[in-house]
Parts: sequence; structure tokens; C-alpha cells
Amino acid sequence: MKVRFDIKRYNPEVDEHPHFEKYDVELEETDRVLDGLNEIRWRIDGTFALRRSCEHGICGSDAMRINGTNRLACKTLIKDVGEDVRVEPLIGFPVVKDLVVDQERFFAHYRSVLPFLINDEPPPARERLQSPKERARFDDTTKCILCGACTTACPSAWADEKFVGPAAIVQAHRFIFDSRDRGSAERLARLSGRNGAWGCRTIFNCTRACPRGIEVTKAIAEVKRSLIMGSSEERSS
Repeated sequence: MKVRFDIKRYNPEVDEHPHFEKYDVELEETDRVLDGLNEIRWRIDGTFALRRSCEHGICGSDAMRINGTNRLACKTLIKDVGEDVRVEPLIGFPVVKDLVVDQERFFAHYRSVLPFLINDEPPPARERLQSPKERARFDDTTKCILCGACTTACPSAWADEKFVGPAAIVQAHRFIFDSRDRGSAERLARLSGRNGAWGCRTIFNCTRACPRGIEVTKAIAEVKRSLIMGSSEERSS
């Protein structure tokens, strides 16, 4: 079948403004959008720029807007989007070239929530064990691949560059509720301001955009609840 791709192009070295270019590609309905983009890059227009790596929905590098929705190109089948495919870079990030965006701010917010295990206690003779119940407490947020789809679907993140965004809060959640971690108080302190968890307006765009099916808004609500409970404990002490 012939699939027409309408791709938003922008090369800051030669273009004054972004524009759309059309490409016709022969594909099967079971092919992925990424297969079509690769065909364009490899055989039609070598100047076309996109970012992709594992091509199996694990690295998160090929997140983009496909027919107006944030998706992973490697996980989106042609049969699910039709014969006319409009492709744009993620919104809310500066465009480096074509579909490649500058994610430095995104990863700076990610690093700000201390996304690693913190535990200065003497190590046990064996690994730090968890019960299935303890592991299940944060299992959902371990699935995040840092693709940016949730954050770039968030109106709060569009409006305020200082807002850490859903992905960073998801990463914080993963460690806040890890029974082996001892850094929850510091993470919660970093998320307690208007640029932290309270920047979320509970719009649910993030949950709908997540290609891994993470209940992002629920995770943010649990972090907010921990912030409230912490404040209540401080007032009562």
C-alpha cells in the first residue's frame, strides 16, 4: 500500500521557518511508522533527521507526534494510523533539526529529583530484599523509558519551563516508594514547590500519552499525597 507521509521539516542552517514536506512510501499495513521514516531517510532524502536507536520500544528515543498524538514511531503500526501520516517533533522542546529536539531541559529536571537509590546504611551480607508487596508498590513507575511523551503532552510543561514535568515526578515516585531507599524526604522537599508536583493540574494528558501504559497521573497524585502527609506530620510534631 502507498502511504503518504507529511513531515514537519526544519533545518536552522537554511530554513527561516518550519515547513511540511510530503513523501510517498510503499509499506505493508503491519509495518511501523518508523519503517516508513527509515525508508525516507535511507532511500529518498538523506537530509531528513530523526532520532531512533533500539527500535523496540525500550530506549524511548523515537518519540514524536504522529497524527497529532505523542507516540513511539517504532511501536505505531501503519494499520493504526492510516494511509496519511502526519509527523511532527515533540512540542515544548527546541527543535535541533526536523524531528530531533533538544532534551537538555528535560533531563536536567530528571536529574533534579535524584533518580537513583540512596542508602548510606552498611550493606547487608546479602542483597537488600523486598517482599512482593513492597516491590509492587512502585512497579508501575519502573516502566518509564524517559521518552518524554508524557511531559511534552502536558500543558503545564508547555506553559512553564521550570515545572519538572510528569516524567521527572514518575522517576521520583519510583524511588520514594522503594522500601530500600532512604532519600524520600529530600526528593519530596525538591518536589514540594510550585515547580514540583503541585505544578500538575491533573489533566491526564500524560497518562494518555504514555506508550508504556504507566498511570502517570495516579503516580503524581500519590506523590502529592505524600507531600501532604509529610506536612501534616511536621505540623503535629
